[in-house]
Amino acid sequence: MPEKPKIFKYYDLLASIFIVVLVISNLLGQKICAFGPFRVSGAQLLFPITYIFGDVFTEVYGYGGSRRVIWIGFVANALMAGLGNLIVALPAAPEWKNQEAFAIVFHQVPRLVIASLIAYWCGEFANSFTLAKMKLITKGRYLWTRTVGSTVVGQAVDTVILVIIAFSGEVTTSGMLRLILSAYLFKVVYEVIATPATYAIVGFLKRNEGIDTFDYQTRFTPFATEI
Repeated sequence: MPEKPKIFKYYDLLASIFIVVLVISNLLGQKICAFGPFRVSGAQLLFPITYIFGDVFTEVYGYGGSRRVIWIGFVANALMAGLGNLIVALPAAPEWKNQEAFAIVFHQVPRLVIASLIAYWCGEFANSFTLAKMKLITKGRYLWTRTVGSTVVGQAVDTVILVIIAFSGEVTTSGMLRLILSAYLFKVVYEVIATPATYAIVGFLKRNEGIDTFDYQTRFTPFATEI
């Protein structure tokens, strides 16, 4: 008799929160916030949270569980960008005076959409792969080395790809290097600060889900379907 698949209590809830944060971070990316001399976008404040979620999914549910939610997030982002541009392009009613403000929020330059989608896909899978492999190497100990180490790799991939695709030919090489370095350092520091919260969430989920996945037999391809 085939074994019944295990049903997790929190996976779908966490996946839903992940998708919401991911989509919202793209909508809020145009707002530039000032913290003294520092300037960060709305996306920079929210997007690193998705990497924390990625760490949690991989650590608790394994690479397969993380792979599933990465693909859902990719499709959600693509739909949001495509539908947003479509609605902006539709003719506005003459009595409606908010077309310009609406376009500022929902219109996205195709080049930036492509850059963000490719960077997200590559960065999230690099993050998940690194954490899963480090968990095997450390035999499940030293969680902080995996959360920080995977972010160091994943955010490097994400940031470099995003800046190169989005700004090549528009910004000087030195300017792109400054963009990459500042964004990258901010994201890594963000992850380090969030490490205690990551520990607490991972511990709670492992206890309540009754699972602690080690990817010994996992096929580390982004295109497999099994969890």
